[in-house]
Amino acid sequence: MNLYIINHKFHYELENLTRLFYPNEKITVIKDDKEISSPYIKTEISDSLTVDISIGDYKKSDKAEIRNDEENERKLCEMVYKILCEKTGVTPPWGMITGVRPVKLYRALKNEGGESYADDFYKNKLFVSEEKLNLAKLTEKIESKILSLSDEKSCSLYIAIPFCPTRCRYCSFVQASIERCKHLVEPYVKLLCREIEQTASIVNKLGLGLETVYMGGGTPTTLSAKQMSEVLKTVNNSFDLSSLREFTVEAGRPDTVTEEKLISLKENKVGRISINPQTLNDSVLNEIGRKHTSEQTLYAYDLARKVGFDCINMDLIAGLPTDTFESFKSTLDKVCKLAPECITVHTLSMKRSSTLTMDGTQINRADAQRARDMLLYAENKLKTNEYFPYYLYRQSRMVGNLENTGWSKKGFESLYNIFVMDETHTIFGCGAGAVTKLKDPYSGFLKRIFNFKYPYEYIDRYDEQLLRKNEIYSFYKKCLKTSQPR
Repeated sequence: MNLYIINHKFHYELENLTRLFYPNEKITVIKDDKEISSPYIKTEISDSLTVDISIGDYKKSDKAEIRNDEENERKLCEMVYKILCEKTGVTPPWGMITGVRPVKLYRALKNEGGESYADDFYKNKLFVSEEKLNLAKLTEKIESKILSLSDEKSCSLYIAIPFCPTRCRYCSFVQASIERCKHLVEPYVKLLCREIEQTASIVNKLGLGLETVYMGGGTPTTLSAKQMSEVLKTVNNSFDLSSLREFTVEAGRPDTVTEEKLISLKENKVGRISINPQTLNDSVLNEIGRKHTSEQTLYAYDLARKVGFDCINMDLIAGLPTDTFESFKSTLDKVCKLAPECITVHTLSMKRSSTLTMDGTQINRADAQRARDMLLYAENKLKTNEYFPYYLYRQSRMVGNLENTGWSKKGFESLYNIFVMDETHTIFGCGAGAVTKLKDPYSGFLKRIFNFKYPYEYIDRYDEQLLRKNEIYSFYKKCLKTSQPR
């Protein structure tokens, strides 16, 4: 699909919008119209806003008056959206929203003009379905109570463990399977502990209060109990934890969970863990490259309860290859009987670098409808079992343009998940692929400091990486300076 962008700068949003309707196609952005090649979507600002679409035998055009930049972008998107809805017969449930944080957007609109204004904007300008509007509203209401816990001195810590037993076929995040990179784990842990110590020194000198710690990956429990304890002890010994509200570790792959590791987590003040089945259908697990069984998931869950964990999250994925509605329903019903404190329901996202995508798997309309049916069942089932949506986000290339939603029993919401999705305060990232996201508490400005992505880079260029964090001091110094009254 050729997307022509003529005399304007709105290519990013229009490209993402086009991808809602053509998720399997390469979209080529072209910024001149010297040679028009079908199929194409042509958008132009001259003496008016114009859209011209030619796809096979289908041809349609639209025109509108020029407005300000913000309205020009939205109006061009609206014209393209309505024509593609007509052409494809598809009406995306989130309407024209392509961004990651629809709840944050709803909150901003609500703060700007009130709830009725936000509702009207969602329904009549973004074309969000009643179903998704209601989900966003309920999630925003629950989130808002937790956001008030953070203040200008609050921060969180993310610790990345970029190793997994194997790479799942849908995953694009895992940098290294433990089978290939076992020799990197020990040096990685040593350097990670050094980075945690340096980060703690910065946090302590700035007088910030650590609210949440989240150790994710990858799969942190691919580390041995001794290695995990080393990392966790470094956190406990380096930071002032007097303001800490939550300490989470992902024990996501049940085949990596042992009693020794769980005890190590408890001894090091970890209060919240995730044990993620994704599905309890063994044939689907095999299809997606998970080298464990549903029985191992149930065993790991029981073991965590035995060790004393009273806050457990379980992740499920709607829309997995070969999974059916009945199979997903069975999985969710079984998980609800276990009664974990949190259940996160993801929608399959077809990432470019995932094995699924590279193997040629495509999203079709039946897949999208099946995933939507799965999420609707999950919403009804979880509400019946007194779970409430407490955070929500979206990813590109999601089956059916749907969403990921965290559901929680009252009082067990993951604070870190809310803080990171709302971009509430600074989050310091340690480890390969981690990003430190500095937030000016007075202006809302965000600055990112990236760690090297791969474990071997992280190890080989470690000293170079640490130098980047010197930028943190100058960032906060500037924040404090600009916040002073004139």
